[in-house]
Amino acid sequence: MNRTQANLLLILAGAIWGMGFVAQSTAMDSIGPFLFIGLRFAAATLAVLPLAVLESRRAPVAMSRPQWNAFMLIGLMLFGGIAFQQIGILTTTVTNSGFLTGLYVVMTPICGVLLFRHWPHIAVWTASFIAMAGIWLLAGGSLSALNQGDWFTMLAALFCAFQLVLIGRHAAQTGRPVTMAVTEFAICAVLGLSLAVLFEPISLAAIKQAAPQILYSGIFSGGIAFTLQAIGQRYTTSAQAAIFLSSEAVFAALFGALLLGERLPLIGWAGCAFIFVAILIAEAVPALARKPAVANP
Repeated sequence: MNRTQANLLLILAGAIWGMGFVAQSTAMDSIGPFLFIGLRFAAATLAVLPLAVLESRRAPVAMSRPQWNAFMLIGLMLFGGIAFQQIGILTTTVTNSGFLTGLYVVMTPICGVLLFRHWPHIAVWTASFIAMAGIWLLAGGSLSALNQGDWFTMLAALFCAFQLVLIGRHAAQTGRPVTMAVTEFAICAVLGLSLAVLFEPISLAAIKQAAPQILYSGIFSGGIAFTLQAIGQRYTTSAQAAIFLSSEAVFAALFGALLLGERLPLIGWAGCAFIFVAILIAEAVPALARKPAVANP
């Protein structure tokens, strides 16, 4: 798989996540955030586990203990990002949540520099800030007064950035993206269900009512999209991955219009254009820089 194909997988993951915002926003009408997280990732684990078993059987060597530890750490980062976003959306606006979650686009290259001294191409930095501007415009170009939910959402963005950087570090080294994804899902399922038992009411009737959202978020937004992310990041950098995944904001607006009757204002379309330009810069400029120079005759 070449880098362009990997980036297309990341855009597809962003599209699936964009549609998942609809399910995520309505599920909270029936069940608590931890129960929703636990159930959706339990569904994701069951959906992808057979592929992980097949991948394991075909692998030339067994996983080492440090590799398993890295996968579990990535799972903890994913749980932190999902949990704080889910808690934050209870007390903040959808506009604020969409913009503040998108901060991971800028946080990811910064975290890469701080953790591993990995400096992205200058075009990636430029594209990151253009994508951030696009997300800002999609959010309406303004934020309401920040509250506790907003701070939780910003913390979620930081966890997402660390997760992206760690996947970029370990996905290519291990060659086991599906196993990595299942490990992430299982950790999120166990932690989510455990916290739900401790802090939230459990109602079978409420679970049944939220079942469609749980299944979509688990199988598609969870199982398929996060697995696509793990596969795609084997062949691209974490900073570039953050830019391509930011397309979820565009798809969220699109599916909001199609499924919920929402209408995107002109400033929102401008935001979509900014994100599209950022994706083109992140893909095209580093690719051109990698091309070998043609010798003069």
